[in-house]
Amino acid sequence: MPPIKVYAHRWSSPSRAVIIFCRVNKIDFEEVTVDLFKSRHRTPEFKKINPMAQVPVIVDGRFKLFERYPTDLFSRAKIESILDWHHSNLHFGAGTFVYYTALAPFLGFRPRPETTKHAEKSLMQSLARIESVWLKGDAKFLLGRSHPSIADLILVCSIMHLEVLDDDMRNRFLGGRKRILAWIDNVKKATSPHFEEAHVFLLEVKAQMQSKAAAAATAAKQGGSEASSELKFSSKL
Repeated sequence: MPPIKVYAHRWSSPSRAVIIFCRVNKIDFEEVTVDLFKSRHRTPEFKKINPMAQVPVIVDGRFKLFERYPTDLFSRAKIESILDWHHSNLHFGAGTFVYYTALAPFLGFRPRPETTKHAEKSLMQSLARIESVWLKGDAKFLLGRSHPSIADLILVCSIMHLEVLDDDMRNRFLGGRKRILAWIDNVKKATSPHFEEAHVFLLEVKAQMQSKAAAAATAAKQGGSEASSELKFSSKL
């Protein structure tokens, strides 16, 4: 039987979570990259796979799964509730804030200050909720579990978007949240080395952003020096 196909992009936190989950559980799969930066998810070909134009998508033969379907098993109800909460709260906050703060300028798109401000507020509230509701006491994982669930993976992968930010900005969100940081570390250790491998792309994008910003700063500095020299020369005429 051929392996399942996972259509994904490593910038997408749900994509990274699915990839890590498959590897930790030794599920044979083929990763098919759908380049979000080049809008490949909006092509007619991809929309035949997922009409919603989103990743990740799991394809097993003729069966295509592009949304999470609820289950009536009571033992999974609380995990399902976290996943339902995540998309319009933590995922929106972290993903949108990082996109408009770091990625949009890198790709040449205009910032949206009001959207960014709304996302920042949502991110702050989401982190506080995780600590106060699902990481009480000395819990290693969400809901006090002794091992990570898919909810731990999904949420931590969303928070990992903050790694793209500079240290000062990242610390503004996570610096004082010891329980969040310990939980992230627990999830990393429990899913190593697959967690680190899934996030290599994110760190590569950060390096490219830093390189582009440094080059722009150098060019601006040189341009300022040249303008200053021209001004001095003109003043002597």
